[in-house]
Amino acid sequence: MFDYIKGILISKNHPYAVVENNGIGYSILCNARTLSILGDLNSEIKIYTKLIHKEDSMTLCGFCHREDRVIFDILTSVSGIGTKVALCLLDEFSGSELIGAVINEDYKLISRTKGVGAKMAQKIILELKDKLTNLNVTSEVTANKINTDNISKDTILEVQTVLQSLGYSQAEYQGALEISAKRTQKDDPQEILRQTLQILSNEI
Repeated sequence: MFDYIKGILISKNHPYAVVENNGIGYSILCNARTLSILGDLNSEIKIYTKLIHKEDSMTLCGFCHREDRVIFDILTSVSGIGTKVALCLLDEFSGSELIGAVINEDYKLISRTKGVGAKMAQKIILELKDKLTNLNVTSEVTANKINTDNISKDTILEVQTVLQSLGYSQAEYQGALEISAKRTQKDDPQEILRQTLQILSNEI
């Protein structure tokens, strides 16, 4: 329903931020990591959102980066993982760290997250490992083909995993990713992803 909201940050009191747009104040559920980097009060911000609709409530979740929302959707596809636990996992780990923990079957690392015990961590690994491994294998092959001097292979892999989660094929994103990596010249996955998505949206 909402892809993102751009407006004035009125307040941020964990676990909610209030963003005003056109006279309407949106109460947005965020984890601590998101709240810490949203920006200063009374400044204009852009926050990516996900509307969670249940029988008795509607909750708007917020993310500073589109890729965090993608990982959130993947996590909540696991039975038993709700909004709160998914946000806690994204508070504890970056997307690439979490993907690595799942692929390496490191349930002890995952279970250090608040609200996630050993059994839940093992369930996350069981339900997501094949999906994330398939994404990672394709990304590994493509990463070797992308010629970048200042960008690490891990950064390229992280960006590719998010792009594939968004439904882009290698043929669709490879050229845009190469351009973005060369333009950025920084080992910053979020900035490379942002520029790649911008190029892809202009091609539509």
